[in-house]
Amino acid sequence: MTLQKEVHEFIPIADTILCGNEEKYVTEAIRTKWVSSKGPFVKRFEDAFAQFVGTRYATSVSNGTAALHLAYHAVGIQKDDEVLMPNLSFIATANAAAYLGAKPVFVDVDPKTWNLDPKKIEEKITDKTKAIVCVHLYGAPCDMSALTKIAKTHQLPLIEDAAEAHGARFEGKTVGGFGDLSAFSFFGNKIITTGEGGMVVSNNSQLIDRVNFLKNHGMIPEQQYWHPEIAFNYRMTALQAGFGLGQLEGIQKIIQQKKEVYKAYLNGLSDISSIEFQQSPKNSESVWWMTTIKVPHRDSFMNVLKRHGIDSRRVFYPLSQLPPYHSSESFPVSEEISSSGVSLPSGAGITRAQIDYVIQVVRNFFSQN
Repeated sequence: MTLQKEVHEFIPIADTILCGNEEKYVTEAIRTKWVSSKGPFVKRFEDAFAQFVGTRYATSVSNGTAALHLAYHAVGIQKDDEVLMPNLSFIATANAAAYLGAKPVFVDVDPKTWNLDPKKIEEKITDKTKAIVCVHLYGAPCDMSALTKIAKTHQLPLIEDAAEAHGARFEGKTVGGFGDLSAFSFFGNKIITTGEGGMVVSNNSQLIDRVNFLKNHGMIPEQQYWHPEIAFNYRMTALQAGFGLGQLEGIQKIIQQKKEVYKAYLNGLSDISSIEFQQSPKNSESVWWMTTIKVPHRDSFMNVLKRHGIDSRRVFYPLSQLPPYHSSESFPVSEEISSSGVSLPSGAGITRAQIDYVIQVVRNFFSQN
């Protein structure tokens, strides 16, 4: 196959699109001088996000890692406790446990969905296990039916790391609404963004009260500047919240575009036997934050994309291979996915012409390899 001789601008892996009112709300915050963690936009964003997820409560924080840290802390994870989590995830999932002196215990993932494999969890549960953390990797929901059953059977808190999965659904219910606490990220490349930022959601008022206490220096509302324990400053600013509120108003448009991007790649590449797409579990609806595939010769493949002005990114390293958490234990599924997985440009602003060009480059690569 001969590539068309066209001039294409660099195609990024992700982008940020404005939904309409971001500038208006940020400008209003500036003009009213409510720019810190005080003011109406923080509460408006929290309430709107809770409604979007379908939970009773939501509290904003400074970033997604802070959201995880607070969630782990709020359910009572302490030094030497064990926290079960998938071996294939961004390092923040493990770091947030390590901040508390706890031990991340890794579980291999499902070969189709790439998410925490329910069949491999119970063999890792010990007397020291204090929580199960699931990660909706790249926007594909976990098997929440199986996970909630396991957590309930063993009386363990279930925490959802939904950093990449705003709006994904399992059996008709939005992810983030299954766990005792759930954490979202609003980093610049996420479904919606506040630049940096995050959210903790829950249906448990006591847990949310605990998160609110911990994120605000451990100061009790009834007694200003009284701090009964060491806590954190993990608050979101009104400027971020105003931007996030504008983003949230257009989130369904963004999600629909993400789905269309995945569908276009699937239709254009699924006949190539060497390519394997990440799948969503039965009775679920992924938001496909990143359209991610497994390919042979992954590094050569990425170099070819780069030479054609196409951005891409490798799948995360297994947590068990990273120096802080290095383990000699074998995790064959996550190791295989990590060594062959690559995300294609998946921004909500990508055009159909750009997608078609990526498909053309990819097809040309496999016709020659």
